[in-house]
Amino acid sequence: MELQLLNDTFSTNESIEIINQLFQVKIKFHEDKIKISHNEEDVKMREQKIKFLQNELAAARQFISTQSGYISLSSQIIL
Repeated sequence: MELQLLNDTFSTNESIEIINQLFQVKIKFHEDKIKISHNEEDVKMREQKIKFLQNELAAARQFISTQSGYISLSSQIIL
């Protein structure tokens, strides 16, 4: 099963906002799991994922901010 999450063209500001919100949802998911976890390995793994997501978000923001005009965003979830 495939779920189409995004498939449209947005301004650079809109693109940054959308990507930021998507990443923040995933980061919050891991932060919430850390709060209830009693397993040190799980916490470390989630902290690494959060750092990775933060770095990816920063790279995406930087790339998008160098673009002019509109940006096509496409994302799907495959189950």
